[in-house]
Amino acid sequence: MRRGVRLGIDVGTVRVGVARSDPDGVLATPLETVQRGADVAGVVTRIEELADELEAIELIVGLPLAMRGTDTASTADSRRIAALLADGPRPVRLVDERLTTVSAQAALHASGRDTRGSRRVIDQVAAVILLQHALDAERARGEAPGALVHSNRK
Repeated sequence: MRRGVRLGIDVGTVRVGVARSDPDGVLATPLETVQRGADVAGVVTRIEELADELEAIELIVGLPLAMRGTDTASTADSRRIAALLADGPRPVRLVDERLTTVSAQAALHASGRDTRGSRRVIDQVAAVILLQHALDAERARGEAPGALVHSNRK
C-alpha cells in the first residue's frame, strides 16, 4: 500500500463532495462539499487547494456509470473535471462509482438523518464511500485502483 493522503471526489451537477484518507491509506473521512457554479474552474481550483494543503499524493474521481457499465449523462462531466485536475501536479484516477450516492443516502437514512436536509452531507458521504472502496481495492490487489487520467498539457 502506497503511503500518502488521497482525496476522493464525487462530482455532482450542483455540489462536489470531497473526502480524504489518512496518510496510511486505511480510512476515508468526509472533508468538504464544494458548491458548483456555471464554470468548473472554481471547483478545480478548490480541489487543488485542498490537495496542496493536505499534500495529497493522488486524486480519486468517481466515474458515474450506468448499471450496465455504459456512460451516463454525468459521465462526461466527471471525465472533464478529472482531465482538468490531471493538468495539475498529481496523478488523477477515475474509479467506478456506481451506487455511491444511493449507498450514502441509505447510510444517512439508517442513522436517522433526513436525506432532504442532508444533501451537502450526502455528497461528502458518497466521496467517502468512493475513496474507501478505492483504498480497499488497492490494499487487496496491491496496485492503484481505476484508470489513470492523462494530462492534456504537453
